Amino acid sequence: MRYVAVSALSHPGLLRERNEDSLVVGPWTLCATVTENPQTLVFPLGTPLAVAVADGLGGQPGGDVASALAARWLASRGPSLSSEDAVRDALHACNRAVYEAAGGDEGGELATMGTTLAGVVVQSGSLLVFNVGDSRVYATSRDGLRQVSVDDSPPLRPGERTTSLVTQCLGGVPGYRPIRPHVTAASLSSDDCYLICTDGLTDPVTTDVLDAVMREHDDGRAAFELWKAAIEAGGPDNITLAVVRVGDE
Repeated sequence: MRYVAVSALSHPGLLRERNEDSLVVGPWTLCATVTENPQTLVFPLGTPLAVAVADGLGGQPGGDVASALAARWLASRGPSLSSEDAVRDALHACNRAVYEAAGGDEGGELATMGTTLAGVVVQSGSLLVFNVGDSRVYATSRDGLRQVSVDDSPPLRPGERTTSLVTQCLGGVPGYRPIRPHVTAASLSSDDCYLICTDGLTDPVTTDVLDAVMREHDDGRAAFELWKAAIEAGGPDNITLAVVRVGDE
């Protein structure tokens, strides 16, 4: 029987007072939660399985509210995400839901709350990759780690490796703003592995280090070593990640 193993954790890092990241794995969600030990869940391959991370916008009120809303929204609709159009429609609807939860046209204290969202939907023979914002999805292979999401960030200046700026997200502005989600399809086979993470991992940890960890470790051990690398690099932001592996018994 083919299956999907998902190992995940979410941690505030060393400098943030609270965790504004959220995580969804199928029907399960972690919102503003601290988990130093990776949790591994195993699902039979078949019904669409959504795995994603959401990073609430820092410096604006309600980041944790926005990311939790996005995670729970996706968890409730995951089994229906059977096509690229279905994923796009869900992301557009989620953007509207974040805006309305922030107060809609009336505004309020949470008027500018927003969140990124990135992840995959695993199906029997294919996989859908999606994102809005700068949280990332990587695919692993013999050739190394390859980013398969699209950063919604302005071009880096000379000498810059990262930026905290995003050009689009779910919510994040006082008035309603449509989004242009990135959604792509890929084939799926046994031993495929994906890394989904917020920028609390990718900002302090280089791609070379991520690649080395994913080559050496699997599942929960890989998730732990990735988190450890971010902590050893200073843990400047919330760290949320999921390692998704397709197996065949």
